[in-house]
Amino acid sequence: MVVVGADVHKHTHTFVAADEVGRELGHVTVSADEKGHRKAIRWARERFGEEVRWGVEDCRHLSARLERDLLAAGQQVVRVPPKLMAQARASARTRGKSDPIDALAVARAVLREPDLPAAVHDEASRELRLLVDRREDLIKHRTATVNRLLWRVHELDPAMAPPARSLDRRKHQQRLRAWLEALDGIVAELALDELGDVEELTGRIDALEKRITARAREAAPALVAIPGCGALTAAKIVGEVAGIARFKSEAAFARYSGIAPVPVWSGNTAGRVRLTRSGNRQLNAAVHRIAVTQIRIQGLGKAYYEKRLNGGDSRTEALRCLKRRLSRIVYNHLQTDHRAHAAACAATAA
Repeated sequence: MVVVGADVHKHTHTFVAADEVGRELGHVTVSADEKGHRKAIRWARERFGEEVRWGVEDCRHLSARLERDLLAAGQQVVRVPPKLMAQARASARTRGKSDPIDALAVARAVLREPDLPAAVHDEASRELRLLVDRREDLIKHRTATVNRLLWRVHELDPAMAPPARSLDRRKHQQRLRAWLEALDGIVAELALDELGDVEELTGRIDALEKRITARAREAAPALVAIPGCGALTAAKIVGEVAGIARFKSEAAFARYSGIAPVPVWSGNTAGRVRLTRSGNRQLNAAVHRIAVTQIRIQGLGKAYYEKRLNGGDSRTEALRCLKRRLSRIVYNHLQTDHRAHAAACAATAA
């Protein structure tokens, strides 16, 4: 089996082929478009035959088009986290940094970690990921606009400042607008203009939230049914997972999510573990939200958390254990949704 590692950039992609022991067999640089991708596939087939596995550094938008073209051509593709690529490059005898060196590091990471999740492009998960990303971008824009608006209001009259985190609600927007319209001057004029931006952004955010909620309940009803997992959190999970079938086990899913603990013991500290900072941090944050919510409400999650506390764990350790338990539950519910969707598609085809 020959592994081809890819170092992706905005305008070019560099591919390096390596054998089973990590020796470089050749490299090629192509343009970052469909024509260049076809050229890379022809190069790999002519040089190494059909038994080729592609490793692509997981760079979200930079690598998405390449992955789709490789999968459409029937190639085996796995995603390599940037941290793994960096570790492979740091441990290599080759010094320096270049596109071929980085691509070879990606290939060696694939060889060293044979259980990396395969790349798939599911339209439902991709749609949710794009919608969630867009909503988060609009929220960041609204937050920045609100902060500027609040400084204008403070300059005009500090006593008229609205309650904290309230300008996403219509009644507070209308109350502030009525007061600003009665004032003169450039500061009040700019504040009114920024308030209009806040109102417009709020409308677009609310519309996206309704669309995401409806899509998440349709795509992952079992996941939404988990206590503490709202539709927005479920949409984030489905979008970041990008197809639960690509994980061979729930342990692999926990490792990808950055939830599986890391052993840090030696001698008398046998069995000690700690949190890991690797993995998909967006997915980790989504599971963290579920865990924090379950701690506040009555249910199995809170009972398990309190059991860990009573057993001598610290709050951090108990939360880590709860997140690890929740990652298993999330994995199983995603599998349930996947099987239900596959059965529905089979029934439709029949």
